[in-house]
Amino acid sequence: MNRLPADVCARMKNDLRFFRFLSEADTAILAPYFLCRQTSAGDVLWTEGDPATVAAFVMSGKIEEKKNTEFEGRQVVVGVYTQGSVIGEFSLIDGLPRAVTAVCLEDAQLLLLPKEKLDQLLVDHPEIGIKLLKGVLLTLSIRLRKSFDRLASIF
Repeated sequence: MNRLPADVCARMKNDLRFFRFLSEADTAILAPYFLCRQTSAGDVLWTEGDPATVAAFVMSGKIEEKKNTEFEGRQVVVGVYTQGSVIGEFSLIDGLPRAVTAVCLEDAQLLLLPKEKLDQLLVDHPEIGIKLLKGVLLTLSIRLRKSFDRLASIF
């Protein structure tokens, strides 16, 4: 994992909805808290039950999240996420083990936000950290509402 290249700051603001409400100065302040990760199709980012220590913002590529079922070796796809999505965001909030397995369906570029970096951001720049968390919570809210609609449609 590498530190954020300078051009990625501009892409953060343009490509990810979580950062659109931040000023250029806010985005520049955020950049040192993130790490870049290049992945290949087939890479497993994390497995259900793993310790949850990092959230990932998808800059490019496609990530599938799967949940184990009660049937041994069977999983159900709970989401496929592309550019502009955040995955693993529960790790920023509850710190519980991973609820799903995340696998790259395509080569991907991710921005990683480790929990300890978010904690430091909230100490160093609380107003920016709060804005970021509001964006993540808004995404969770939208995702949960869509899940309710999908569940209701099968009954």
